[in-house]
Formats: sequence, structure tokens, C-alpha cells
Amino acid sequence: MNRQRVIGGAALAALAGMLFSGSAFAWNLKEAAAPYKGTTITVVGLERPSYKAAQELTSRFEDKTGINVKWVSLPYESALKAETLNFVSHSNQYDVILSDVVWPVTFANAGWVVPMKKFISNDKLRDPKLDLGDFFPVWAASFTINDKLYGMPFDSYAGLLYYNKKKLKDAGFDGPPKTWAQLAKYAEKLTDKSQEQYGYMLQSANNETQTADAFARFLSPWGGQFLNVDEEKVTVNSPQAVEGLKFRRRLVNMMPSGIVSDDHPQVVQALIQGKAAMITEWSSFYTSLKQSKIGDHLGVAPEPQGPKDSASAFGGFAYMVSSQIPKEKQNASYLFIQWLTSKKMAKPLIEHGAVVARQSANTNPEIQSEYPYLKPMVKTWRHSTVPDWRPQLKCYPKFSNIVSDYGSRMEQKQQPVKKTLDKLADKLSSYMKSADCWQGANTPRKYVSKYKDMQ
Repeated sequence: MNRQRVIGGAALAALAGMLFSGSAFAWNLKEAAAPYKGTTITVVGLERPSYKAAQELTSRFEDKTGINVKWVSLPYESALKAETLNFVSHSNQYDVILSDVVWPVTFANAGWVVPMKKFISNDKLRDPKLDLGDFFPVWAASFTINDKLYGMPFDSYAGLLYYNKKKLKDAGFDGPPKTWAQLAKYAEKLTDKSQEQYGYMLQSANNETQTADAFARFLSPWGGQFLNVDEEKVTVNSPQAVEGLKFRRRLVNMMPSGIVSDDHPQVVQALIQGKAAMITEWSSFYTSLKQSKIGDHLGVAPEPQGPKDSASAFGGFAYMVSSQIPKEKQNASYLFIQWLTSKKMAKPLIEHGAVVARQSANTNPEIQSEYPYLKPMVKTWRHSTVPDWRPQLKCYPKFSNIVSDYGSRMEQKQQPVKKTLDKLADKLSSYMKSADCWQGANTPRKYVSKYKDMQ
């Protein structure tokens, strides 16, 4: 009898230990956040739909955790500079750091952000339902440096073909073009400059739009690329790149003369107003286009396939944790990032106008039926995405400025394609060497298989 009591007492003691340690209960956000209740974290956002959606939903996190979230919205053009100054000056203005797909090497190699493993390996912080394998592999790979994940994808874009279904049907086409060659034929038939009607318009402003949209769009589909990182060689003047940029010139000649200074808003408005029959734009524009007067005439499809490959524009962001803030703020920041990018929040975010990188939500038939852009976006990320669409370099901003300058010259001044690309290659090669840009350059494509294995 006494022995039974001893055993019973031992069992009860063990059970009590489990109860108080929390191991007997499922993880929940409220308990995980309890030590950080009252903490205020500052999150960097952009003046774009995904961040507006996130801000509208943030109160759910605050109510659940008691952690206060302060949003700071920046124009894209000044976000990198503001965050870099934050780190260099150790001002600690920002806790949750936003990284474009081409910035992670800048943040990670400088030691400014914390590898996600630090938080994921902490059972008190990690949600067992995190499921990294649910992110599209290309997205997780894009924020992996030296085999370490530094950011959770958020506000994730694919390049898509938007078109006016009525205009194409009236011109005798039974659907959108599937190749760039077909698109050129469509554009020829649909263009009437005297009536300010254009078959296709391409945003080409002399900034990151020129580099990421107007220039890069005609590399990968033709088999070209900016760089060969392994060989430390600039390849922007390869025969494949020359053919792609020559094809771009053919298209530009059918566009309005002002296209060389048009950015995303102007081209999107051209489609809405009926001046353009087709545009290639980011998936983030779907909601605003669908709610505009183009309405039911809006069609959406994957970007056309090139002569060498099916490769669509790739761009977007991830959230990271600053390494310069106290541990308590780091943990609170991670909990917010984990919550915002979770599988559970994916659907509400989509419903509020955001674009997310979660496979479970984007492939859900019910959600796809309500948001038709999801199906071509999923197809793009699975089969037509080049994670090295733009190179991940510590000196990317200057690199992009050089590309944009020469790319604009080819469009605006109609300078010879091959000769201009040769000059661009020389300029980039000289700059890359003088600024030691090759050091730390990342090739995210090598990590895609790692995340596919998690599925």
C-alpha cells in the first residue's frame, strides 16, 4: 500500500511537472507571447496592398498577445536606404525588417538580421503548425543565405499577363497568347497609334522598373541571364540576351513614345482605360484591376513563354528580425512574423488584398474560384520561376542603376542593342570588380530542392 502511494506520488509529481512546463498542452500564441506582453515592436511596410491588408488584420495579433505593433510605411524607393541607415547608426528604429528578394545578402552578410533557426529551434516560440514546406520552395530558397533561412516570405509576386478579353475576342483571338512570338502578332493586329490603341504596353521607367520589368523580362525566356556567379562573369551581352533585347525593341516600336518613362501606375491605367489590350504586370495588381471599370473584361494568364524557356518575372519580399534589438523584442518580432506569414492567416490576407506565398491557400479550389489570378500564379511559381531573375548582390542598388541607365538608352534613344549590351557588360564588369561585388553573391536556385524535400 505504501509502495503504491509512493508510485502514485511520483506519477503525480511527473504530471505536475508536465502541466507547469506546458508540455502537456498544445502550443498557443497567447501563452508564447505572455512574457512579451506590453512590448512594442516597429514593422517596416510599403505603400502597397499587402501591407494595407496586414495592417487591417494586425489588431487580431495585438488582442491575442498584448504585443503592440507599430507600422511604418515607406515608399519602396527609400526603404532600403532607411533600413540600412537604421543598422549603420544603430538607431533601432525598426524591429521587423522588410527585405526585397534582392536585399537578403546585404542584411545577412552584414550580420544585421537573425537566422530564423534561432527562433524555430525554440519550442516556446515555434508554432508546431509553422510548416516551412508549405511555402513555395522558390520563395523560401530566395531568402536562404549560406544554407540559413533569414526571412519568412510575405507580399510575394509573380509576373502575369493581364488582358482585355473583349478586345482580344473582337480582334478574332480565342484566348491570350501563350508565347512571346504570339504576343507580338497579337500586338501588331491590336495596335492603332492614330487612335491611341496599343496591343501591348511595357512599364519602362528608368529605375528598378526598367531593370526588373523592362530589361529582365527579355533575358531568361531567351536563355540569357545577368551574371554567371560561379564563374564571376557578366553575361548580359550573351547571344541569347542580345536576341531577347532585340525582340523587346520590336515590341517597343508598337508602343506609345512615352512608354520609356511610364511606371506601373501608368501602364495599369492604360489597361483600365482601354488604351492597352495586354500588359505584363505583378500579381499584386489583380485586386485593383478587378475592382476597376475593366471589370468582367479582365483576363489573367501566365506570362508568355520564350523561345528558350518559360520564365516569368519574379519579385517580392520577406520579413526578418533585426539582430541589433534586445532579445525580448527579437522574440516578440518573431512571433509577429510567424503569425503574419502563417497558413492560418493566408486566406484572410488574400481576402483583404494581399498576395502570399503559402501553397495551401493559393491552391485551395474555393479560394481560386474567387481569385482567378491564383491559378496562373501557382503555375508560374511551380514551373516558370527563375529565383535568380535579378542577382542577389551586396551592391545591387548600383548594379541596378547601371542596368536601368543602359536599358533606357536602348529604348529611348534606339541605340544599337548588341553594341549597347557590350558597353553595359564592360561597365558592370568594371564596377563589380572595383566594388568587390562578387564577394557574398548568392544563388538561391541551389536551395530550391532543399525546400521541395520538406513537402
